[in-house]
Amino acid sequence: MKKTLFILTLALLSLSAAAKEVQVSIVPRPEKVTLLKGEFKATGAPVNCDPAFNDTARKAVAAFASQLSMTSGRSSSYAATPGVERAVADGKGKGFYFLKDGSLGAEAYTIEVGKKALVVRASSHFGVLYAIQTLKQLLPPAIYGKTPKQAHWFIPCLSIQDAPRFGYRGMHLDCSRHFFSVAEVKRYLDIMAAYKMNRFHWHLTDDQGWRIEIKRFPLLTEIGSVRTGTQIGKDRNSNDGIPYGGFYTQDQIREVIAYAASLGIEIIPEIDLPGHMLGALAAYPELGCTGGPYEVWRRWGISPQVLCPGKETTFDFLEGVLAEVAELFPSEYIHIGGDECPKTEWQKCPECQALIAALGIKATEEFTAEQFLQNYVTARVQTFLAGKGKKIIGWDEILEGQLAPGATVMSWRGVDGGVKAANNGFDAIMTPTTYLYFDYYQSQDKEKSPLAIGGYLPLEKVYSFEPFEGIDASARKHILGVQANLWTEYIASNEYLEYMLLPRMFALAEIQWCTPENRDYDRFLGDVVNHQFQVLDNYGYNYCREILGDPSL
Repeated sequence: MKKTLFILTLALLSLSAAAKEVQVSIVPRPEKVTLLKGEFKATGAPVNCDPAFNDTARKAVAAFASQLSMTSGRSSSYAATPGVERAVADGKGKGFYFLKDGSLGAEAYTIEVGKKALVVRASSHFGVLYAIQTLKQLLPPAIYGKTPKQAHWFIPCLSIQDAPRFGYRGMHLDCSRHFFSVAEVKRYLDIMAAYKMNRFHWHLTDDQGWRIEIKRFPLLTEIGSVRTGTQIGKDRNSNDGIPYGGFYTQDQIREVIAYAASLGIEIIPEIDLPGHMLGALAAYPELGCTGGPYEVWRRWGISPQVLCPGKETTFDFLEGVLAEVAELFPSEYIHIGGDECPKTEWQKCPECQALIAALGIKATEEFTAEQFLQNYVTARVQTFLAGKGKKIIGWDEILEGQLAPGATVMSWRGVDGGVKAANNGFDAIMTPTTYLYFDYYQSQDKEKSPLAIGGYLPLEKVYSFEPFEGIDASARKHILGVQANLWTEYIASNEYLEYMLLPRMFALAEIQWCTPENRDYDRFLGDVVNHQFQVLDNYGYNYCREILGDPSL
């Protein structure tokens, strides 16, 4: 109750302040916002785009004009014709102008709002996409809707200079434990794009299901994509007996990749290895140390059954899979997992032990011979993918033993892995469970909250994360960025998925985009309550209302 009263008081204070002075609510907060006198009439204003921009940028500007026309009820014509900058320079411009400016960084943009003309400048389609998201937040939330709202819409006169803090701004989605359709994945990408995120980490394989078509190994989807049942609640010995499956064809994946690219998002696929591979072992049991029998796992947790690196056929399999993945995804990186790989089978496997001996691997006080054997797997896969023009990302377990140069570490078990990686010259992406695991509870009132994996991660805790903490100044260049992870053991519907994502994703967006000096939790909370919740309502997204005192789905 006290929390609810605090939030309502905050909202009223913000509205009271807005009556005296024009306020803007933009998440993530731009680098610099300067409010000026006057306002620009957006309804019916023509939208002009510099034809020097590429097709992605021009289509995005045209889509903005169309959305503005539809939701405001007044037509805003779109044109991409030469000479648009001349009209602005002569002071004769009226309406929206999107101008190419090579002096700005690839993801930077500026917005200058005058009484007659609103001018966006950017050097690439990325800047254009981010500027459009900012403009939409300057307009009434109805801009995100699907029905016209007959009204006069104005944008306050102001100046914005903006660029992101980190180049890697990611969100992760586990589609192995529970499968989400192409339409649902696109909806996930839409909300990422609305808050200027640019990397989608797509977790496609695990013990509970293989979700990507590999033409060379058809049994991966024929057998490995379907489990015969699913654990009920937290009872690991239970089984609902209902077959569960689903996978993406390569054509569907191409469709999602193209859609993401239109939003400025690069998709990084994950093929988790050498552990978390029961989906593959069920289809091809000869790849395991024991030969099976195996089945796609019906429970959550970590299976002790993993790929056998002592067999050369295992590497034939991995290279066959990764060759198709590398050809399919244009991304710079492929995520190879590397986490939670039990090694009890390797300790007993004659072929694994023979390979350890042949490689001359010796245990040390810090690491076992089997941990160094996993390093061998990682290095072989890394070399193979380098030949395909790809770099690898792995969970922070790949630091155990000896990691080959050029690998990127994703720090999930707290921040220590990222700190160690950066201080030792490896690139790192920060995704610590303590701040950025969105499958954790958002409320301490777990009886009213939907079932989650555990833990407690409220909005304020997410917002408090500082990625550079504990990292030497000279090593901070190795922190590529920040990502939150959304594992789906207990998330079986898209409605629940959005509930777990929002509004915590807003806090993530500010961590990724804003400098520490530009972050303020009270300001942010006011923005969320007074504006961003209305954005979500108009968009039609589900979200957790815990900060308003209601944790229920």
